[in-house]
Amino acid sequence: MRKGQFHGKVAVVTGAGSGIGRALAVRLAARGARLALSDIDETSLAVTVGLCDAVETRAYKLNVADRDAVLAHAAEVERDFGAVHFVFNNAGATLVGTFEHSSLEEIDWQLGINLWGVIHGSKAFLPLMLCQREGCIVNISSIFGLLGYPSQSAYNISKFGVRGLTECLWSELKGSGVRAVCVHPGGISTNIERAGRRVKLANEQEVEFAGKAEKMLVTPPEECAQDILRGIEAGKQRILTGYRSRTVFWISRLFPNSYPSLFKYLS
Repeated sequence: MRKGQFHGKVAVVTGAGSGIGRALAVRLAARGARLALSDIDETSLAVTVGLCDAVETRAYKLNVADRDAVLAHAAEVERDFGAVHFVFNNAGATLVGTFEHSSLEEIDWQLGINLWGVIHGSKAFLPLMLCQREGCIVNISSIFGLLGYPSQSAYNISKFGVRGLTECLWSELKGSGVRAVCVHPGGISTNIERAGRRVKLANEQEVEFAGKAEKMLVTPPEECAQDILRGIEAGKQRILTGYRSRTVFWISRLFPNSYPSLFKYLS
């Protein structure tokens, strides 16, 4: 059997305790990767570790919103594995709320995990990858990093930011041996909406969005993880996966100024 590009390589996965992160960990283990898995929830992370039949798997408790903790985590992983080849900045959460209803503190919470978590992870591991002249940073954006959606203002900000950072890295890392990949999952069947938050001032607008979200979260995370790894193997810079992901991508490109009028067709 031919060994793929993940075999024997060190892969860091944040938010590995559930959803896409867990599915990525299991798929990477099946491909022979050595795994550095982290999550803020140690109990769920332990379940993931138990599902991974990998050459080497280590678990780390990590809050990606904590800058110092992520920098220390990078040093730990380098100490424990000696190298890092793939970083999946996957940890994320959701805040349901219009901009009007969202407090600055609630927006800070959302950006701390979804945007600063990706910034922290990219910044912490990039120096080692550049020194190796080998590596791949995989940042999980969203279809809501392609278009703005009502009641997702803070989430949109975070996921557009992840997209902007990653697309910038496409140019900045050229010729370095390191590459960056931006992933835009559509409706993936994870607990992100149920485990997320609704703003304190929520009203019927947020309730309406939550109802739509339940109907849209249909793609199994295992399918999403498979698409991501296959996309990386194929050398893609942008990976679309999950329910409505390609539809949203083309709507945002073809109708950049008028797509809000098409929202009713996306649910």
